[in-house]
Amino acid sequence: MPIPKASEVTTTVGTKDEAIRLADAIVRERLAACVQFWPIRSTYHWRGKIESGVEFRLSCKTRTTRVPALMRFIRTHHSYELPEIISTPMAGGLPDYLKWIAAESSHARLTFPPQATRKRSSRSA
Repeated sequence: MPIPKASEVTTTVGTKDEAIRLADAIVRERLAACVQFWPIRSTYHWRGKIESGVEFRLSCKTRTTRVPALMRFIRTHHSYELPEIISTPMAGGLPDYLKWIAAESSHARLTFPPQATRKRSSRSA
């Protein structure tokens, strides 16, 4: 079985609460297999001024065929007037992980052997 192509879609939001809300909604809608986020500091031009502040960067792993739907979803549910939404194709990766991304970002589920299942570590519980 060929491995479906995967992509990473990134965006930034202004608060941790928005990052949690958007990440949960994206995964619940099966638009991405997983969304990771972390705080960053951004400096940028906006409306003739230099702005700077803390934002949260979201990294969404999805099958490439789901990128347009994911980008529309982010645009619709984002609080910014002009959000950053960037898609980057994955050139490769661990085949079982790429299959997991494909399975979890589609409506059809794939079955994985026990060694390929993702377990939560005790530190993330």
